[in-house]
Formats: sequence, structure tokens, C-alpha cells
Amino acid sequence: MTGRNDGRAADQARVYQASGDQHITEHHHHSVAWTGPDSVRHPPIGRAPAILRDRSELVGRLREAVADDAGGTVFVLHGLGGCGKTAVACALFAYATRERGRLGLWVNASDQASLRAGMLAVAADRGAGDGELMAARNGLRAAADLVWDRLDRSDVPWLLVLDNADDPAVLRDGGWLRTSPRGTVLVTTRQAAGHWWPAAELLYVDVLPREEAAQVLRDLAPGTGSSEDAAAIADSLGRLPLALTLAGGFLAHQVIVPWTMEEYGRHLRERPDPIELIDQGAAGTGDDSRHLVSGTWQLSLNSLAGQNLPEAVTLMRLLACWSHDPLPLSLLAHDGGDLPLPAGRVEPALRGLLDHSLTELVPGDIRCLRTHGVLLDSVARATPADERDRLTAAAAGLLLHSLPAAPERGLRDSLLIPLAPHVLAQLRRVTNWPETTQSTVESAVSCALRLVTAQHRSGDYASALDAALQATALARRRLVDDHLLVLRLRQRIGKATDRLGRLEEAANLHRALLGDFERVSGPEAPDTLTTCLHLSRPLVWLGHLTEALQLMHRTVDGRTALLGPWHPLTLEARTCLLELPPGPDLDREALTGPDLVADCRRELGPDHPITLSADLNCAGALLNTGRHAEALRSARRALAAHEHRFGAGYPITMAARSLLSSALHAVGENREAIEEAEVVREWREQVLGPDHPWTRAIRDKLGRYRRSLAETTQDGAT
Repeated sequence: MTGRNDGRAADQARVYQASGDQHITEHHHHSVAWTGPDSVRHPPIGRAPAILRDRSELVGRLREAVADDAGGTVFVLHGLGGCGKTAVACALFAYATRERGRLGLWVNASDQASLRAGMLAVAADRGAGDGELMAARNGLRAAADLVWDRLDRSDVPWLLVLDNADDPAVLRDGGWLRTSPRGTVLVTTRQAAGHWWPAAELLYVDVLPREEAAQVLRDLAPGTGSSEDAAAIADSLGRLPLALTLAGGFLAHQVIVPWTMEEYGRHLRERPDPIELIDQGAAGTGDDSRHLVSGTWQLSLNSLAGQNLPEAVTLMRLLACWSHDPLPLSLLAHDGGDLPLPAGRVEPALRGLLDHSLTELVPGDIRCLRTHGVLLDSVARATPADERDRLTAAAAGLLLHSLPAAPERGLRDSLLIPLAPHVLAQLRRVTNWPETTQSTVESAVSCALRLVTAQHRSGDYASALDAALQATALARRRLVDDHLLVLRLRQRIGKATDRLGRLEEAANLHRALLGDFERVSGPEAPDTLTTCLHLSRPLVWLGHLTEALQLMHRTVDGRTALLGPWHPLTLEARTCLLELPPGPDLDREALTGPDLVADCRRELGPDHPITLSADLNCAGALLNTGRHAEALRSARRALAAHEHRFGAGYPITMAARSLLSSALHAVGENREAIEEAEVVREWREQVLGPDHPWTRAIRDKLGRYRRSLAETTQDGAT
């Protein structure tokens, strides 16, 4: 390919400054004909790492390429900006020149002017005369042909590094990237698309593993913290080498009041703008944004905008509303008006981000994207204030579309787990940005409420409690304590606390919440009645039966008056009355059990969760009122129905199996009772823990069953 003349006039009259990760400043010499760099024999990087951590396999492969007879190959190091591609290239450069006797040549390929000047300097280094160089600069001969002719004729083998080639078109259009039997070419780039590098071997440069990332901090700032402290900071920084270097530099160079790693980590967690703290470690590197996490990725975004992909910038800002955890791609497939860019432009925008290593695809059953957390924080920090509400509103709308408004009990949605961190990250972003409106805040909190409800109904009570606690704390930053969404999140906290066996705590939470709902919504409001029902449950376990029964009847009567006798919520409240322990109250309520099951089957269908609960509770009531044979038949039917509807490993299914074991024991079938109870005990100890009230209850049952079996066996022997 022939060279281009686009930069000829600029070559003769400009002071050049690189636009890639590393910085080369070009100087005019006294000769007006020279506009190249001072040297191409030394990597012009600010600070090379003294020790290159966790790159041994990568560097080992590259070292093979600079062995005695090696040549004719091109290697491309690609990866996210700040991941250490230039550091790897620098390490290979040092090895090739010092230990293998190769000539090392280093050219900044970040833009056309820097590349052209650098490559002509290579030609001059390899013996090109002034006349040849002048002809190439003036477009009288192909500049790239001159360079590669001189490289092919080099009297010594060489290593040529083309650093920061983030716009491969610069290399392609000038014909600058070629091979030669006399040497090896190493390219560093953020551009991961293979079609740009058809004859090259691509090598991916990732972030560091946790242990090595922590060691980088200890290398840079010895004596400021333990391995555990360093690992915690490394996790916060996503183990990105650039961020680790900045953090280590900050810790190493403080003079008046030096921080420890523990203090740095605490500030990193607590500051609303952690990027500003990270960038403070760049002191002494000048005003080059390429040395800052707040600026290095803007180079790639600017490049995308320059390639007529401004939507890629919008998409990147949308991704910055969410978490660095894997993001299901299905979230971006919704074409319901929530996307902040035209639906038809999402695919090319995403491809642009992938090609520039700004995000990556994650293999697995669910197709996901993963974007580095420091990158997301940096992009969020730079998002214009007048775009923040629109972007976060769009992010919330997309999540609301993906989260069920009324998740069913026993939900096994495969998207639930991967969406969870994005719901909380979005809420954190919304509440930290003062530009977001009340409506957007409420949408983000509604996402959190849907998530927590779905987690609870899937049986993951611990995750539901943790998410509800985080969401409530975040929501209170922007919403008043009496806001219905805040109160409903508190409902979920109380309910999850109850399911985790912390009954006294759950009762206190529900009691306080009941007073707040009565004051805010009124004594007969739906939320108030729901809280009555929630409070009654731990009270039954704690033995406060009179108060529990009053609350249950208050809920049934209130829902009947408000919603009608056949509404699902009214039927749900009636099923709770069948969970009372043996006694006169249960004897009275048990009489209505069969009618309740029939009502549920008629109104809701036989497989509805409320119908199944009514059937299960009716079986329990039959057992506790002495109708053992009838209870056994009902318990077997209830267990089969729950296994079919929810699966074997669901909490309520285990409750049905526990009830079956009780019914078997009641009719003298102790061996089978023990078998069923053992299944429940093993599951509860593993999932709920050995001290959960449900776990203790099943262990007590097993003890009784074994004693009964032993007595029966002994009586039979005598």
C-alpha cells in the first residue's frame, strides 16, 4: 500500500503530542527537516513497573518471539485501557534488548502524525539518508515502503513496538503494519476486533488476580498495610493495574499525615466520588489525562464518537447506571421506549464498545456483558448533569420490565440472581445524583422492592433481607420515612427476618411498622392489614396466641369488607387461621378447613399457591384435631402438589414433608416418618442453619420418632 500525504504539512510545522495511554512529546530540532521523536530506542513511558506481576505466561509466549532466529510475526496485546498492555510491552522490550541482543524500536501509534514521525525515525535509525527521508515526508515516495525496506535490510534483528494503536485504521491506511524476517512486531491496542489484525496472534491482557493485585500495592507502598488490607483495596479497584498504580503512588508519597491502606480503603468506600481520590495518585505525571482513571477511557469514547457512533457513548453512560457484575444482554433487548437511544442503534453501539475493550461478553447459560467497575464510576462521574435523570430513568424502566411485578411463590427465574446487583447499584447511583427527579427515585426504589419480593418468594430469605436493608438505607436518602415505598421495604425486612427464625426481632419490626401504617394509611388500609397478618405469624411461634388470633381476624374481616370474600388476599388470610396450634381456637377454625380449600380451588384453581397453602394448612389442622388417617391422606397429596409446583428444595415443600412425617408418626409409621424427617433436617441444617427454630423443631421431632420406634421394637420383641 502507498503512504498518504494527509499529515505532510503538519509533519513539517507542528509539535506533536500523543493521544494514547503513554505520552510522547515531539521536539523540533535545529534542522527544519527533522520532526521526529528524540529517540525510538527507549520506551517513552513515565514509570515502568519494577516487577511485572502475574504476566509470566504472557511474557513467556512473547519471549519465544524474540529468540535468536525468530521473526516474521506480529503480536497484538489487546485489552481495557489501564490494564497494563504497555507495561507488558516494556518488559518484553527490556528482555529483548538486554538479554537477547535485539535492537529495540518503540513508536507511538496513537495517531497518524505520531505514527508517521516515529516510523520515519525508525527508517533514519536503520540508515535511511536525508534525501530519502525528505522525499518520504514530501510525499515523493511511500513512507511505509521506505521504513520497511530499511527494516528488512537491518544488520541486526529487532523488536518493533507500536504502542497505543487504538485506531487500527491509522496503521492500515498507511500500510504501516507488515512483517519482516528480520524482526518481530508487537502492537498494543484497545481494539479487540479480530478483522483489524488478520495476520497477527492476539493476546488478551486482563486485570490481575487478587493476590498479585494486592502484591502490586505492597510493592508500591511497602509498610502501609497487611496483605488483607491490600487485597481489600485491590477488590475495590477491580484489580486494574492503572488504578493500583495510582493508589500505591498516593500511599507512598504522602508526607504530612500518611494514610494506611486500611484508611485509604475506608475513604474509597465512603467517598461519593472515589475516582477523585484514585486520581490523586497521579501527582507528578503532569496534566496528561491518560495517566488518570477519570480520563483514560474518554479517549476510546471520543474515538467512537469520531467514528459516527455517538450512541456508543450514550450506551456506555447507560451501563454506568448499573453494576460491574455480569449484566444480562436481554435487558438491552427491550424495545418499549425505555432505551435512551434508538433501538436499531443498540447493536452497533454495543459492538463499538466491545471492539474498544470497554466491555466484554461473558460466557454462560445467560448471555451477559461485564464492564469494569472503575470504568463505570469514571464514566458516571463524567456524565453531564442534564443527562443523568434521563439515563437513570431509562435504566430503571428496563429493570422494571425485567422484574416481575407480582412474583409467584417458588419463583425460579434465572435472571433474578444476575439482576440483583444491578438493582442496588442503580439505586445507589440515583440517590447519589442530585439531578434525578422524585419520579426516577421512586422507579429505582420500586425495582428494589420487586427484587426483594422475588428473592423472598424464591426462598432466598437471606438475600432478600440483605437487599431490603441496603435498599431501605439508600431510599431514605431521597424519600421521607413515611413514603409508602420505604414502608413496604420495611415490610420485607420484617418478613425475611421472620423466615430466618429471628422471631422476637421480627415481631418488634412488624409492631413498629403497624403503628406507622395505621398513622400514614389508616387502620383498614391494605398495607395495614397485610402488616397485621405478618405480625401474627411470629406471635404464634412465640406463644402470644390471643393477640395473633385477633390480628388474623382483623385481617380477614378488613380484607373481606375491602376486597370481597373471594379475593385471593382474603382467602390467604383465612388459610393462616388454620396454622394455629392445637386448642379450642384451632378446633373452631378447623371446621371451616374443607370449605376453605373448596373455595380456593373454585376461585383460584387447584395449582394456585394460595390453594396449595390452604390444602397444606387444612392437613395440619386435621392432624392437630386428632383426625390422623384423614390428615395422612391430605399430607401426602399436599407434598406431591408442592413438589410438582415448587420443586423438592423449596422451604414450603419442606414444611409439607415435615407435616407428612408428623402424620406418619401419628399413625405409627415411624420408620417412614424418620426417613421423611431426615430429609427435612438435612436440608434445613444446610440452608437455614442448625439454630433456626425450624431446624430445632425437626430435630425434636426426629428424637420423638426414634424413641417411639425403639419402644415399638422393644414391645414387639417382648
